Amino acid sequence: MPRTSIHTREESLEKALHLFWRQGYGATSLKDIEHALDMRPGSIYATFGSKEQLFSRALDCYAERAMAELEGVLSADPSPLGGLVDYIRMLGGLRARDETCQACMLVKILLEFSEREQTALPQVEDRLARMECRFIERLTVAQAVGEIAADADPRRLGRRLQADIIGLRTYAQRNVDDRAVRELAEDIAHDWEKLRQSN
Repeated sequence: MPRTSIHTREESLEKALHLFWRQGYGATSLKDIEHALDMRPGSIYATFGSKEQLFSRALDCYAERAMAELEGVLSADPSPLGGLVDYIRMLGGLRARDETCQACMLVKILLEFSEREQTALPQVEDRLARMECRFIERLTVAQAVGEIAADADPRRLGRRLQADIIGLRTYAQRNVDDRAVRELAEDIAHDWEKLRQSN
């Protein structure tokens, strides 16, 4: 029986994601992939295609999970602004859960890929743009219900929120303890709470 049968596609993508996160795309060899996924080259190509295609699918898997996580947090709070603040605080606690949460995979690729490794950059830019659009949508609703000032610019605020989150996720890569990351997230969340108008 081929070894591919003992792994689900999702499990293999998860293993590939962790491998690429640890080593980077360029430094990951086919042998590394074979070992991490416990699959022979023929099975890897039959299931995922090339190394590039495997990376792309693993990245899609990560991005979809990240978006679902965002939507879950937003939907749990009836306040549009409150949901965004909750999301910031949630990110402050991710580092203790999973090594791939120390820095957003999308941000990691954006920062580390060289000009010779442009394969995933359009995919990363698209995913980050989608998330920024979701922030803008939520901030537009917050403005419509009077949570933030009528003269605020949701698009500009959405860009700022994404920049804050990228900074938080990048900081989490440093050799600092989990408490420092949580405190930074709390400081950022507090700044965003200041946008709330008193009724």
